[in-house]
Amino acid sequence: MTVVSSEVIALRGITKRFGSLTAVKSASLSVARGEVHALVGENGAGKSTLMNVLYGVHQPEEGVIEINGSAQKIPNPRRAIALGIGMVHQHFKLVPSFSVAQNIILGAEPGPGPRLRTEEANAQIGELSRRFDLELDPRVPVRDLPVGLQQRVEILKMLYRKAAILILDEPTAVLTPQETRELFATLRRLASAGTSIVFITHKLKEVIAVSDRISVMRHGEIVRTIENAGVSPADIATTMVGRSVILQVAKQTAKPGEAVLDVRDLDVYGDRGLKSVAGVSFQVRRGEIVGIAGVQGNGQDELVAAIVGARRATAGAVTINGVKLTHASPLEARKAGVAHVPSDRTRVGLSQQSNVWENLTLGRQHSPNLGSGPFLDAGKVLARAAELIAAFDIRGAGPATLVSSLSGGNQQKVILARELDSDAGLLVVDQPSQGVDIGAIEAIHRTIVKMRDAGRGVLLVSADLDEIFSLSDRILVMYRGQLVGDLQTSLTNIEEVGRLMGGVIPDAIIPPADPGTGALHVR
Repeated sequence: MTVVSSEVIALRGITKRFGSLTAVKSASLSVARGEVHALVGENGAGKSTLMNVLYGVHQPEEGVIEINGSAQKIPNPRRAIALGIGMVHQHFKLVPSFSVAQNIILGAEPGPGPRLRTEEANAQIGELSRRFDLELDPRVPVRDLPVGLQQRVEILKMLYRKAAILILDEPTAVLTPQETRELFATLRRLASAGTSIVFITHKLKEVIAVSDRISVMRHGEIVRTIENAGVSPADIATTMVGRSVILQVAKQTAKPGEAVLDVRDLDVYGDRGLKSVAGVSFQVRRGEIVGIAGVQGNGQDELVAAIVGARRATAGAVTINGVKLTHASPLEARKAGVAHVPSDRTRVGLSQQSNVWENLTLGRQHSPNLGSGPFLDAGKVLARAAELIAAFDIRGAGPATLVSSLSGGNQQKVILARELDSDAGLLVVDQPSQGVDIGAIEAIHRTIVKMRDAGRGVLLVSADLDEIFSLSDRILVMYRGQLVGDLQTSLTNIEEVGRLMGGVIPDAIIPPADPGTGALHVR
């Protein structure tokens, strides 16, 4: 590990308010030259806000920013870049049709005059990538690169601008395990060369794997900064939440029954008019959790949308509870016994300008437990809403609270409460813990397992492989719209799944004759 030396970043007593909300409160943080410093905390703890203050996106009401021992005002990102601060965002800011070199130099082109000196730019980027062992062909269009190499482009873009301080916001969210290890090796090389790195993440194992020191934020304050040596994920989680947290899901061996979902030879086209799902076949049985693993953008979203009736399949069949619903609407899918937790809570999962009780009732308004005929019983509706708010720890909410006033994590809890509080035979859960606090994730995972044990089938889609392995009885792997693996969780490992996610696939995949057997057939 890097030996902490001179202080490069010093944030002293930073406070940032948004109206009546204090997002960051008297937070102090120091980062040394050549240090990888992890910044962790629950959703809404203030991590991104604090780093956006450092990068000039937000201006603090109180506090001092020191860079290399000198107090600085950072009114915008341009000034941050001039001070040697670079930020790599979770969602890459690249132009797909541009080459690697064109993306890296965009806005900082070499040489005088308006003409781009292509060969000079290619030479500069080639030399820079070799110096930091980030080998990239500067002439290749970014759209032709896998996600892991696109991230290298983002890092090189900051290094090209002579950044000595790098902020990485959830940098592994779209990477395979192998790409994550390559990224960590890159970060260690950069740190050894003197670059200071702030690493924002919610993946505690990764914090242990790459950082020198760890700062934990809670409710806008930095409550603890600790050395990495000897610390465990459980220790960090306890500090984040303020109580002991169980990180591993306790569950018995699955006892699958008959198929509740049967997908056969399904083709689905995406928004760009390209085939996103190609010939996919699988089953989900009652009493099992089937996880779908894959780098984001490999057809998972389109597959889920076709199953729940939000997108029309062009070929194949979807059967739910024995009823063919290939071209069903979302309402018809719900009536057939499908509960759906979508990945996009803002546009799809909630009515932002409605109250919490209204959102908790959506799709359930005809339940005899909430009223009679077409009429809702206000007392029953409000009482049930209050119960769900308490059960799912939806903070800052009452039944009459506007959903739009809640944090993203608490909005996610509203959706989960509504969909998990149903008697649906099939539960389709897309990114269930996205933006949700660690303490709430415990309850969500327990509920999902409880539904499985009650005989329901669960189809789980998650970008978090730890979550996939923790919850799933079987794992399906998607790569470029196809299923390239159907594996029993107990008989595989993250390495094997990661290779399949990255396209390292046996010569040919033969779909199982009986989808759902958990066997990966290769020719």
